[in-house]
Amino acid sequence: MPVTVRIPGALRQWAEGQRALSVDSASVGEAVQKLCTTYPAVAERVLDEQGQPRRFVNLYVNGEDVRLLKGTETQLSDGDEVIIAPAVAGG
Repeated sequence: MPVTVRIPGALRQWAEGQRALSVDSASVGEAVQKLCTTYPAVAERVLDEQGQPRRFVNLYVNGEDVRLLKGTETQLSDGDEVIIAPAVAGG
């Protein structure tokens, strides 16, 4: 089932300038893995050594934080949108 993975501006330079990628995925984790397989330089910035999203990377499905759902195991439906949002710190 095709879903859209939105690529934030901070990562686009490692994704050939793409704003989004359409992938066939059943879960959030699978969608992120497919993005990272397509753009390995993105993987270095999004995934840790165990292949899990880094602590400062937030993932959303249709605007809902996956931490409030089932994390990377959250199931996707046709047409869903996965958003990767690196946390922003400041002070």
